[in-house]
Amino acid sequence: MFQIEGDILLFMLILLPAIAAFICFYIGRFQTTIRDYCVWGTVIIEFLLSLITIIFWSSKKSLYFSIPNFGINGLYLEMDGFRALYCTIASFMWMCAGIFSKEYLNHHHKKNRYYLFLLLTLFATQGVFLSTDLITTFVFFEIMSFTSYVWVVQEETKEALKAGETYLAIAVISGLVLLMGLFLLYTQTGTLKMDKLLSACRMAKEPRLIYIASFCLLFGFGAKAGMFPLHIWLPKAHPVAPAPASALLSGILTKAGVFGILVTGSNILLHDSLWGKVVLLLGTITMVLGAIYALCSINLKRTLACSSMSQIGFILVGTGISSILGEENQLAVRGTILHMVNHSLLKLVLFLAAGVIYMNLHELDLNKIRGFGKDKP
Repeated sequence: MFQIEGDILLFMLILLPAIAAFICFYIGRFQTTIRDYCVWGTVIIEFLLSLITIIFWSSKKSLYFSIPNFGINGLYLEMDGFRALYCTIASFMWMCAGIFSKEYLNHHHKKNRYYLFLLLTLFATQGVFLSTDLITTFVFFEIMSFTSYVWVVQEETKEALKAGETYLAIAVISGLVLLMGLFLLYTQTGTLKMDKLLSACRMAKEPRLIYIASFCLLFGFGAKAGMFPLHIWLPKAHPVAPAPASALLSGILTKAGVFGILVTGSNILLHDSLWGKVVLLLGTITMVLGAIYALCSINLKRTLACSSMSQIGFILVGTGISSILGEENQLAVRGTILHMVNHSLLKLVLFLAAGVIYMNLHELDLNKIRGFGKDKP
């Protein structure tokens, strides 16, 4: 028997989209219009549920849920300030993208499959942001990677399938390296609970292995964030995915990778100068390279994707500086979180706007769509 502890409201945030995904898929086999409204209802209820959960959390100051004897290591979820913020942003972005998808996919094929994996990816993403144990994070992170792969290949064109191969290859390789880092970390500390890792790492007999494990985690999480040199999937995947999916890939799935990097920097190598310098260096390269790619691109969605890569670089620079500054890092931390929120919401708007242009012109070449906005309401 499963032993359930904590507030079930927190569990509902990940359970709702998982159950709704299969219900909507089944309905869609017979009634596509009802299916569309069922998806709308799910994403709207998910957003409202996240707001209700935050209200409960703010009154109780502590909200957690766990099933210790579930799966490999148990299921551990928790609500705190950062998690409350990104749980709400994720549900808001899915609500906007889900509602927009109905019009955007009006003449597309295999919409049933798209909606199934849209909701399953929401389930996995919420699981990542609410997780408080690195094995729980890893399980949801891998589910998120594989369910979002379907977005990339949704169009089933030659370019989409090729981009999907790259996306899947990076996801598998980074996932294996991430798992290797978790195994190594567990052998040194005996725990993967985020709130216990810092003290356990400081008492580890071989600090060198803690660094190796941490850089394995940086590799695994950095790949999803779009960090150099693991960024190659990002400029390929975004242009071929449907615009609502591109908005989520850029605005929120990359932040799941950043979340993992933040956890590593604050729960394993807190205020570590070497860690900060490495992240700062990689962030600077990502920032500059993404900007150059964007300037050289003539595809609207690819330009936005490369811009996302550059903005992730800005966020990583802030993360690196936060570690280097040690206890004087309050301004850097606030700036990093602020830019994460800024990028998530603005990329949602930009990709949906790109979707509107594509729906009208069926064109993404900037040289061909220039002037489209003139005299438009």
